[in-house]
Amino acid sequence: MESELLYGSELKQPSKLSPIGKALIYTTGGLAVGVSIICIPFVSPALRKICLPYVPATTEQLVGVTRALSGRGGRLLDVGSGDGRIVFAATKLGFKADGVELNPWLVYYSRIATLLNSEYRGAKFYRRNLWSFDLKPYNNIVIFGVEQMMAEFERKLIQETNNDTVVVACRFPLPNMIPVETIGSGIDTVWKYVVNK
Repeated sequence: MESELLYGSELKQPSKLSPIGKALIYTTGGLAVGVSIICIPFVSPALRKICLPYVPATTEQLVGVTRALSGRGGRLLDVGSGDGRIVFAATKLGFKADGVELNPWLVYYSRIATLLNSEYRGAKFYRRNLWSFDLKPYNNIVIFGVEQMMAEFERKLIQETNNDTVVVACRFPLPNMIPVETIGSGIDTVWKYVVNK
């Protein structure tokens, strides 16, 4: 009698998941993991000492950068190159242009775009931290920075670049250097500097 009560029909067996239920659980879990992996490089900038969000250059900023670089040649570095549009525009102008970017997805995107378009073949994209990247080889530097980083970036420029290096700052100016030209207004303002040591 006791064993019937303990093991009798009143105890229900756990129900088993149907194959469709299992497939839905695995699919949902897989999608959640996939979305998390893709989002990490876009969310992680907020966790750094200086947050550098991805904000693509506007058409007006591209025009301003192009104007600031008019008559120039040589090597160009786009700091925080994002989707590569500054590097691609500079390549079309005849520069040997490179980009440095920390977000791996944006670097992969830029590298794929380079492979798919013969106009951009000379462009290179590096996934590196700006603060450990050597600026010395470049005689033209473009930066879309944030206000909090510009003073430290200015110190890096003075230490690592050569005389007559042209620096084009977008959205925020360098705090101590005096621009030789200011192009545009508002968020589309571009400041052109020439390094003189």
